[in-house]
Amino acid sequence: MAEDEDIAEGQQGGGKNKLIIILVALVLVMGAGAAAFFLLGGGDPESAADGDSMAETAAVEKADPVYLKLDPAFVVNLPGGASAKMLQIAIEVMTRTPSLVETLKANDPMIRHHLLNLLEQQQAADLMTVEGREGLQQAVLDLLSERLKSLDEPGKIEGVFFTQFVMQ
Repeated sequence: MAEDEDIAEGQQGGGKNKLIIILVALVLVMGAGAAAFFLLGGGDPESAADGDSMAETAAVEKADPVYLKLDPAFVVNLPGGASAKMLQIAIEVMTRTPSLVETLKANDPMIRHHLLNLLEQQQAADLMTVEGREGLQQAVLDLLSERLKSLDEPGKIEGVFFTQFVMQ
């Protein structure tokens, strides 16, 4: 019987050793996983915050476009003496900043005044060409951008579109 007790004790000791080995291996695997997590950048809270702010910035830049129709259409007499022409033009602006639309609406009289002055200076012959209309489009964009900058508006106009263009 003494031999049976020695054998039983040997088997129990072997079970304890296996359990310890399994626990050590488990701790090593968990440690390696944690090390990989931190080394691959998942554990740095500052880089995670930077990533979040970059994602938010990208979301703002990729926001849906907002269009504002400057209503009513502009009607001006173009210079030219006896051969003077009349221009009727409808303008819409595109932005991705909703606050800019509100700023334009709130300052509509001032915006319209400056646009009328710009439109009245155009030459009919220039507006007969695509290049002339594109030049006017750029001039309108520049004028609006300048006015918004003077109003301390942080947004920007991304496009100016002529939705109606009639010259007689």
